Amino acid sequence: MSSPTPQYGPMFDTDELVINMGPQHPSTHGVLRVVLRLDGEKVVDADVVIGYLHRGVEKLSESRSWAQIVLLTDRLDYVSAATSNVGYCETVEKLMAIEVPRRAKYLRVILSELQRIASHLLWLGTHAMDTGAMTVFLYAFRERELILDLFEEYCGARLTYNSMRIGGLPQDLPPSWDRKVLEFCRIMEGKLEEYETLLTGNRIWLERTKGVGVIDGAEALALGLSGPPLRGSGVRRDVRKDEPYAAYDEMEFDVPLGVAGDTFDRYVVRMQEFRQSIRIIRQAMQGIPEGPILGKVPRLIKPPAGEVYHAIESPKGELGFFIVSDGKSMSPYRFRVRPPSFCNLQALPRLVKGHLIADVVALIGSLDVVLGEVDR
Repeated sequence: MSSPTPQYGPMFDTDELVINMGPQHPSTHGVLRVVLRLDGEKVVDADVVIGYLHRGVEKLSESRSWAQIVLLTDRLDYVSAATSNVGYCETVEKLMAIEVPRRAKYLRVILSELQRIASHLLWLGTHAMDTGAMTVFLYAFRERELILDLFEEYCGARLTYNSMRIGGLPQDLPPSWDRKVLEFCRIMEGKLEEYETLLTGNRIWLERTKGVGVIDGAEALALGLSGPPLRGSGVRRDVRKDEPYAAYDEMEFDVPLGVAGDTFDRYVVRMQEFRQSIRIIRQAMQGIPEGPILGKVPRLIKPPAGEVYHAIESPKGELGFFIVSDGKSMSPYRFRVRPPSFCNLQALPRLVKGHLIADVVALIGSLDVVLGEVDR
């Protein structure tokens, strides 16, 4: 009697596959880990895992003097250190009721907008490279070097600037620096046309960005998005307009908005922000007043007891600082950062569902996150 033929069933359940993207994947823009659940190449779900940088900036700040914390804010969004410096210094100034000289306010606007352009150039180059457009990366970094040269001439640094002081600025403009800034603005306007020639009408670029990662304005607000990702969904929110700081209330500029809320709209918004930043820089340079660059600040900085929240519009969105002072110690009693990269990253699981693995890196790039700010 022959033995029955054995019935072999599937040894593994292959309906869905769980894989790790990161934390060392080159297109996750830092040590970000995304656990993807896949059906073939389609993303079914995603879990964003953070915390690999072990920063602890908030706790470190509670054991540093008020002046020393400026150095720590450099390391939050380390490709946009100047705007982080502005946000922190203005928060302390608000707590201490320090009047910043008008000239310093204008210079802060100029430095912040140069920083916005530099940050957006890094975003543009890496975002394009993530989707296979290598040439744009080389072009964008070419112009970014010009801005870093300007920052190096102003404060001696190219990445972490320590470019602000509580009450104003550490130093005035170097000789001929204003002329070099205006010359950069002229160069940058022409280069923007090159970028758009390469990308905006490119068939492959449109296929990779149009209709990918769509999120409407209501959901973007519910997720806590800010900056270009929020404005790309058609929501007119810009701290520079809504709650002006520095000298932005004296500047004329528009707030670019998207319509569809997809990856392409987030790209278009940032491309328009390049032009608005150039417009702001020119206004500030032409109207910069004479006078001191540092207000009346006590030699020993010790704010009165109280708490304050202050936000600015960083290149990546709303960057806010919440500080509590007990009025006794030389350090903050509580120091809290509201980082746009961390808040915007909440949208990633929502954006990637239903798209392909290849679209995940494009969607991370469209949010423009920096992990130093996420793992603060």
